[in-house]
Amino acid sequence: MKELLKNFLPQFVISFYHFILAFLGALIYGFPSKKLTLIGVTGTNGKTTTTEMIAAIFEKAGKKIALLNSIRFKIGEKEEINKLRMTMPGRFFIQRFLKKATKEGCEYAIIEVTSEGIKQHRHRFLDFKVAVFTNLAPEHIEAHGSFEKYREAKLKLFEATKEIHVINIEDENADYFLRTLAKKKITFGLEKGDFNLKNTETKIQIPGKFNLYNALAAFSVAKTLGIEEGIIKEALREFKGVPGRMEEVISRPFKVIVDYAFTPNALEKVYQTLINLKPKTYNPKPKIICVLGSCGGGRDKWKRPVLGELAAKYCDEVIVTNEDPYDEDPWQIIGEVAEGTKGKARKILDRREAIREALKLAKEGDIVVITGKGAEPSIVEKGKKIPWDDRKVVKEEFQKIYEKI
Repeated sequence: MKELLKNFLPQFVISFYHFILAFLGALIYGFPSKKLTLIGVTGTNGKTTTTEMIAAIFEKAGKKIALLNSIRFKIGEKEEINKLRMTMPGRFFIQRFLKKATKEGCEYAIIEVTSEGIKQHRHRFLDFKVAVFTNLAPEHIEAHGSFEKYREAKLKLFEATKEIHVINIEDENADYFLRTLAKKKITFGLEKGDFNLKNTETKIQIPGKFNLYNALAAFSVAKTLGIEEGIIKEALREFKGVPGRMEEVISRPFKVIVDYAFTPNALEKVYQTLINLKPKTYNPKPKIICVLGSCGGGRDKWKRPVLGELAAKYCDEVIVTNEDPYDEDPWQIIGEVAEGTKGKARKILDRREAIREALKLAKEGDIVVITGKGAEPSIVEKGKKIPWDDRKVVKEEFQKIYEKI
C-alpha cells in the first residue's frame, strides 16, 4: 500500500507528509535536542566510525553522551544493537531517543545522518550544533535521481546547522559544502586544513588511510567543542575500531577481515589497505581472497559490475554470493556483480557456503575479506529478516574446518 501511494501521490505531497511527521515528533517530545549539544555526521563513507570516535573522545573526557548510528543506540551506560536495518531511524524514534538522553543527563548527542533521512525530513526540528562532512562518492543515485540531488540532500544538513561546520577539505566536493553559512567553519585533511596529521600528530591503531580521515574529523569536532588535546589523542590511540568495520575475526594461520563496505569507493579503500597488510611468511605470494555481493531491491544497480571489477583488480580469488536481495532474484544480482570480474569469480548462492569455500582456499599468510554486511544482524530477503552475522559464521565454519585437520 505504501509503495502504491508513493507511485500515485505527487512528490510535494509525500515531502509535506514527512515534514509534518517531523514536526509532530518534535512537538510531542518537547524539542529535546535544544537541551543537548547535537552533532550530526554525514557523508558517503566513514559516518559510523566517526560517530564512534567522537563518542569515545567525549566519554574519555568524562562527558555523558548519547549515540545513534547504524551499529547501536547508546544513552549513557545503556546501549542496544541497532536491529532496525535503518542507519537513521524515523522522526518519532529519534525524538524519543533524544528525550531519554536529556532525562538521563546527557550533555552531547551524536547522530549518523543519511541522505535518505534528510530526504524524508528526519533532520528537521533537530537543533544541530555541529555538522560533519566526511566524504562523498556516487551512492543512492536511483533513490535520489542523480548524484547532484544526492549531494544536495547532504547539503541540507549544513543549511540547517548554523553554528559549526566541520569539512573534509581534501574531498573534491569540499567547496560545495563550504559555501553554506555558519558561525564557525573548521576543515581537516591528512595534509591540508585547520586540523591535519602534522599539527595534530594524530595516531590510531586501526588500519586504513580512511580511518585517519575519520580520526581527524573526530579530533576537529572535539577540539572545537573544548575537549583538551591530550584527552583527544589518548582516546584515539585507545580506539579499537567498530564492530564489522575492518574487524579482524581470525588472526592465524591466516587473517579473516569482515567489513561493511558496499560502495565502490569504500570497497577499493578496503582492498588497498589489505594489500599493505599482507604478512611476510614462508608463503612467497600471500593471496587476498574476497567474498562479496551487492544489495538488491533496486538499489544502485549500476555499481554491481563495478564492485566485481574492483574485486578482480585487487583480489587473487573472488567469490560472489548473496547479500541482501530484498525482492530481487539473488542469482540475477550475483550474475551482474560477477560480470564485472570478467570470468574471475566463483558464484555461490549460499553465503555460508561462500564463506566456507573462502576459508578452505586460504593458506598461511593469506587474507580473507568478507564485505557488504559487517556486523548487520540479518539478511533481508522477500520481506523477511533472516538472522545472520558474518563474524559468527566465519568462526563457526573456521572451527569446523580445523576440527577435521
